[in-house]
Amino acid sequence: MPTAENSVLYYEDGQTYVPMTELTDSGDHKTFDSNAECWSDEAGFSPVIKPDGVLTGLVVSPAVSGASDRVDVSAGSLNLAGVVTALTASVDNVCLRGADANICRINSITITSAGVVTVVNGVDGAALSETRGAAGGPPFIPVGSVEIAQVRFSSVTAATVASSNILAVPNRHREMAFYPAIARVNLMREQDTILSTAGVDFSTALMCNHTANTPKKVYAQYYEPDFMEVLKATDFQPAAISMTTSSQPVYGGAIGEVSSSLKNGKFKVFLENGISDPILRKEGKKIWFKYYADRLQTENFILTQGYLGITPNYPARSSITADCTINAVDPGKRITG
Repeated sequence: MPTAENSVLYYEDGQTYVPMTELTDSGDHKTFDSNAECWSDEAGFSPVIKPDGVLTGLVVSPAVSGASDRVDVSAGSLNLAGVVTALTASVDNVCLRGADANICRINSITITSAGVVTVVNGVDGAALSETRGAAGGPPFIPVGSVEIAQVRFSSVTAATVASSNILAVPNRHREMAFYPAIARVNLMREQDTILSTAGVDFSTALMCNHTANTPKKVYAQYYEPDFMEVLKATDFQPAAISMTTSSQPVYGGAIGEVSSSLKNGKFKVFLENGISDPILRKEGKKIWFKYYADRLQTENFILTQGYLGITPNYPARSSITADCTINAVDPGKRITG
């Protein structure tokens, strides 16, 4: 019978800092991945997510000067390449109209990657279109820029821009930092025991308004956990779903009812003195644990995370030990690839 004699348990003892870096679109424009197996969520080391987009202000309005075909942009701030960037107001930005029979044109008002207000002109057409890059449709904007509004003309005659010409619906004409909302920060991802990478899921797909039909950029700053062996550990159990069956009497018999709950993980550790042991520094902190059934076969393991509870025991004539609990919010994951 196999035993756990050659097992090993690791805990998150430290973190490696990864500065603000671009996440990768998984292809659905909703799920964005990092290059990390998992992200730390210990207090002070939680990930920071910064999607490109407007934070405050940057409202597009008809030019106060009254000049034809021009718009003003108010002061404001935005996330740009993972950095909060403040902009002053910009006035009299020129928008183009169509010509001859192609009377319709859409202009995208953007903030470039350099933090400058720039008008990107669409292709004129006989009618307005919602198709990016099409005649009469909104243009694709450069990768790294942020779209803040569209100015739509259906006449070739120069005139003062009307408020009705300006559209700024979030995730349609205007890229916002907080919309679509982040639905979930995935500190790790596992499906059918296969480990992928940590990342974020948005509540809905981001609009594809950039060159090559791509969405805005999403950045994250995070810490990858550094693992250290829990010396002299035993009796490890990961956080797991516990199922309970009860019965309800009915006329002529009974019916069964099944409920589930999340059971905390636990393990026991033999300590050196119960005071200066390294793992005691992690008491009360939310950290990762990694368990290998065989320390020489690292392709299969269990990942579990939770707040570490420690109850030390100081007997007079036997080993100093601690009963440890992993107070989790999600069950542990078995990883086989």
